[in-house]
Amino acid sequence: MAQSVGIKDVARVAGVSVGTVSNVINRPDTVAAETRARVLSAIDRLGYVRSESARQLRAGRSRIMGLLVLDMGNPFFVDVARGAERAAREAGLGVMVCNSAQNPGEEAEYLSLFAEQRVRGVLLTPADATGRNIEAFRRHGIPFVLVDRVAEGTTECSVSVDDVAGGALAVRHLVDAGHRSIAYVCGPPGLNQVRDRRTGALNALAEAGLGPDHLRELPTERLDVAAGRDAGARLLGLADRPTAVFCANDLLALGVLQAMYAAGVGVPDDLAIVGYDDIEFAAAAAVPLTSVRQPAVTMGALAAELLLEETERENAAEPHEHRRVVLRPELVVRRSSLTAR
Repeated sequence: MAQSVGIKDVARVAGVSVGTVSNVINRPDTVAAETRARVLSAIDRLGYVRSESARQLRAGRSRIMGLLVLDMGNPFFVDVARGAERAAREAGLGVMVCNSAQNPGEEAEYLSLFAEQRVRGVLLTPADATGRNIEAFRRHGIPFVLVDRVAEGTTECSVSVDDVAGGALAVRHLVDAGHRSIAYVCGPPGLNQVRDRRTGALNALAEAGLGPDHLRELPTERLDVAAGRDAGARLLGLADRPTAVFCANDLLALGVLQAMYAAGVGVPDDLAIVGYDDIEFAAAAAVPLTSVRQPAVTMGALAAELLLEETERENAAEPHEHRRVVLRPELVVRRSSLTAR
C-alpha cells in the first residue's frame, strides 16, 4: 500500500521548513516568489493533498455544510441542492448531500454522521414527524435550518413554501373548472407538507360551499412515480371515479398519468390532473402537467445563506436572529387540467 505524502515530505524535497510549506498553502503572499515556486513544484511532484480533517481539528470549524433531504430521486430536492450548493460555493464551502429516503431511522444515522464529521451546519428536510431526531441532534450544538418545513415548535431558522395556499390553488383551479368530485393522492400522511396541502384543498372546497366528502383521499407509502401508478390503478377501480385528481407532488401525478394512459383513460377529458412542485419533467410529460410551482433553487439558496449567517455570527456581539421565511407558491396551468365540465 502506498504511503500518503505529508507536509514534512514536501518540506524535505523543497529544502524548506514545515512552516514555510504551511505558509505557501495558507498564506502564499507571505512567501518569496522563488521559494513559493519551489514548494509548489514539490507539491506537484509528490502529489501532496492537504488533509482537510487535520485542518478542521486545528481550526475547530469545517468547510462542509450538510444537506439531508427526503428523496434525491425527486428532482425538486435536486433543485434545492443546486441552490444550496451555489450559495455554499460562493462562501468557499462544500455541501455533503444525503438522502433519508423518507425513513426516520436513516435520518437519525445521517444526523449522527454530520455530528461526527463536525460539519459547519445542516440543512434539513425532516422525515421524522415526532421531532425526536431534531431534538437529539440539537444537543451537538451544530446550527441547522429546516428546508421545505416551517419551524413549528422550534427556534431554528426555516425556509418553506406556504403549502396550505398551494393546496388551495390546486383545488380552487379544479373547482373553477367545474369538478365536484376530486381525489387527493397524498403520499405518507405523516409528512407535514402532505397534511398542509390537504388543508389547503379542503379550504378551497369550503370556499365553494363544498364539504370534505368531495375530496377522496388516496394515501400512498411513498412520493414517487411507482406509488402514483398504484394510486392510479386504485382510481380506475372505483365505481364512482372522481373527475379530477390533485397529487401531493409531481412524481405521484406522473405515475397517475401513466396509469391513465395505459388504461386508455383520456387526460384531461376523462380525468383532470394537477401536481405539485413543477419539476422539469412536468412540462415535458406526454400530457403537459398542471402543477403548483415551488421555487426550489431559491429555497435551497436562502436556507444556505441563513445557515452561513448564523455560523458567521456565532461569536458576534449581536447574536444571529432566527427567521422563518415562507415563500408563495404559484399555479402553472397546462393541458392536464384544461377541460370544462
